[in-house]
Amino acid sequence: MTVFSSGGRTPAGRLFSSRTCAGRPGRGLHRLALLLIGPLLMLAALCAQAQPENPDPTLDAARVQIDKAQKILDNPEALEAGADLPGLRAQVLAASATAESAALALEPQLASVKARLDELGAPVAGQVEAPDVAALRAQLNKSRTTLDAQLKRARLLAVEAEQAAGKIAALRRSEFQARLGERTASLLSGVFWSDLRLELPGDLRRVGRLVDGVAASARAAGAGAGVGVALALAVLLGLRLWADRVLMALTTTRVPPGRVRRSVHAWSLVLLSAVTAGLMGEAVYLGLVWRQPLPELAGPLVSRLAGVLCFGGYAMGLGRALLLPSRPSWRLLPLPDALARRLRWMPPAVALLMVLTWGVTRLTGQVNASLATTVAADGLLALAMALVMGLGLVQAVRARRRAQAKAAEAAKGLGSAEAWPAAPLWLTAAMALAWLAVVGSVLSLLLGYVAFGSFIVQQMAWVTVVLGTAYLLAVLVEDGFTALLCPKNDDAGVLDAAVGLTPEQPASTLLRVRRQAAVLLSGVGRLVVLALALMLLLAPFGEGPAELFQRADRLHQGISLGEFQIRPMSVVQAALVMLLGLAAVRTVKRWLTVHFLPTTVLDAGMQLSAATLFGYAGNVLSVSMGLAAVGIGLERLAWVASALSVGIGFGLQAVVQNFVSGLILLAERPVKVGDWVSLGGIEGDIRRINVRATEIQMGDRSTVIVPNSEFITKTVRNVTHANPLGLVQIKLPLPLSTDAEQVRGLILAAFTAHADVLAEPAPSVQLDGIDSAGLMFNATGFVGSPRLSYGVRSALLFEVLKRLREAGIALAKPPTVMLREEPARLPEPPAPPVPPAPLAAQP
Repeated sequence: MTVFSSGGRTPAGRLFSSRTCAGRPGRGLHRLALLLIGPLLMLAALCAQAQPENPDPTLDAARVQIDKAQKILDNPEALEAGADLPGLRAQVLAASATAESAALALEPQLASVKARLDELGAPVAGQVEAPDVAALRAQLNKSRTTLDAQLKRARLLAVEAEQAAGKIAALRRSEFQARLGERTASLLSGVFWSDLRLELPGDLRRVGRLVDGVAASARAAGAGAGVGVALALAVLLGLRLWADRVLMALTTTRVPPGRVRRSVHAWSLVLLSAVTAGLMGEAVYLGLVWRQPLPELAGPLVSRLAGVLCFGGYAMGLGRALLLPSRPSWRLLPLPDALARRLRWMPPAVALLMVLTWGVTRLTGQVNASLATTVAADGLLALAMALVMGLGLVQAVRARRRAQAKAAEAAKGLGSAEAWPAAPLWLTAAMALAWLAVVGSVLSLLLGYVAFGSFIVQQMAWVTVVLGTAYLLAVLVEDGFTALLCPKNDDAGVLDAAVGLTPEQPASTLLRVRRQAAVLLSGVGRLVVLALALMLLLAPFGEGPAELFQRADRLHQGISLGEFQIRPMSVVQAALVMLLGLAAVRTVKRWLTVHFLPTTVLDAGMQLSAATLFGYAGNVLSVSMGLAAVGIGLERLAWVASALSVGIGFGLQAVVQNFVSGLILLAERPVKVGDWVSLGGIEGDIRRINVRATEIQMGDRSTVIVPNSEFITKTVRNVTHANPLGLVQIKLPLPLSTDAEQVRGLILAAFTAHADVLAEPAPSVQLDGIDSAGLMFNATGFVGSPRLSYGVRSALLFEVLKRLREAGIALAKPPTVMLREEPARLPEPPAPPVPPAPLAAQP
């Protein structure tokens, strides 16, 4: 389309309009091209802008649902009459999801139309466009206007639906709080029972009509259907017992040993019980509707029988899997055997009461029972549930006391007793809360707060089911990842190859990597289990599981962070791209290090430098590809770099300087791995050049970490740079009477005889000087590496001394000057004058 967008002024236009021979045949070619290519371009554009299914019908349906919800919310009489707020909210959320899906479908279409308009470009002022281009521009502008209007409408409907859903949620919370605070006549008062006596006959007649309708459907199905249902139930029970034994055998023989075997067995019991109960309920329902459908009054109630029985079977199987009174060694919970045996009646009783509570509640609502009958049914069932849970708590306390008494007797030597674990603080607090909930629910039921008491006891059962499920799931996740990533057989080699490990690595490294992966993945899995458990526990307080899942499903649209749109699938895709890229870089780097680079002429230091540079570049490329997959291009990180520039200038300057210096060292290679360097009094071999610092191994095997910037900004002596030769130098003082030629021959013979001394450059012996102390001989030779100089020099000294001794030539003693310091003496005082002798004494 750009060929004709500027009236033939593009290169292709000039090609068609140029003169090819005498006259103006180029104009004819131009017109022929327009006639042939123009309709094809129009057809291609029209096909390209052909839209998928028009979203207007779906948006109209969403508008109808939202308007219906708004009318009910704006009508107080409808709210007081008991509108179905959960169902209404589900419809509104469905409308919101429809509108958002339509918006998501319209966005790429609108972007495509805008891109085609950008390709056409703006019309040039003063020029007349070709008719086909003008028609195409008009069609695209019309499509853009239509799509933009539909997109705005879809977004507006999504916002309105979200507001309506929030209003419904607020109404549900207020209704829930008001319902919990309602009080009726006490179950112990005569007023309550008198009202029930008046209302119960009419309610029973309505229930009888519902039962008659179900019985009529059963009679219409015939005796054959009844026999078939009975056979199906018997077969299901038989299959249940058979599957229990088969699953036990499979778990014992096929599942790896360890706790994972017990967790898999526990979940097999739970799922088997739930599936069996659900299939039995479905068999009964199919038998009832075999010939004719159920009456309108009984249809909604009986149709949900399979689901309710499935939940009841799930609760019963969960309790059995947690207690396992018949298989103590397979029990996951640290429960004493005596307590597990005493509580084995509790899971079936609680599951039965939960099914009855649901059935009675739906039945009273279906037949529009009176308030007295509804309160009596709810109160009696809640009271029975509270008594069952209270009895379970009593048995637990009694079992503990008996165990403590037996332990005391065993301590006195009167018998043996099973070890009873000490109760931790959280278990004591949970037992106290359970007792408080049971007592509070019983008192609420007896005082007339039936709704509040029923809610407490139902929440106790619900919390027990949710926490039991979360515990089994968490154990299964942890045991599964441990068994998968930490195998104890020879199959671990497959896993090691998958995670990028080689058999040459130590077994401890492989095991540590597998354990770290198992701990990480099990931690993430248990975190997901905890989040789901919290979501289910908060469900009765306003948000149901279906609504919460529907809200979670909307996360695929993404979360806006400024200009970035973060979508879960994009994040997962970016993580996969990044992980695969890093794994590929690691694999190729290992291949380069182990297989390819050793076959080249590069030395060991250059091989390591090349592999390190490849690893840096590959890791940067993998991270860049991951960011691009999530929608964050490198050009969009400019604001991050500008925001970090201040921090880099102040706090990260040294880090960045060392990082850049490390790259320079790896690229220019003034020093490399294996070089013998001297820097600021530090002398040793370079063992590794990292991103920030370089490791130098000293002569005493200690390691010095030197920042990379020191090698760039300071003077470095590289002894082994460019493969220099090693110099061996020996100086020997000999007496003046020594035969210099003989000594020269002996030393040269020792140098020549040594295998490490090079023949070229040839060794030499010079006479450095003659003084009163004797003759000074200076012998030099070269070896292949400076690292050999010290050892060869020592060996040559031993050899030269041996030859001189055999020749009877002694070394000269260096002149020594002995200086003896005497303590300074103080000047002696002058002698006193002698008095002259007397005259008489003179001769």
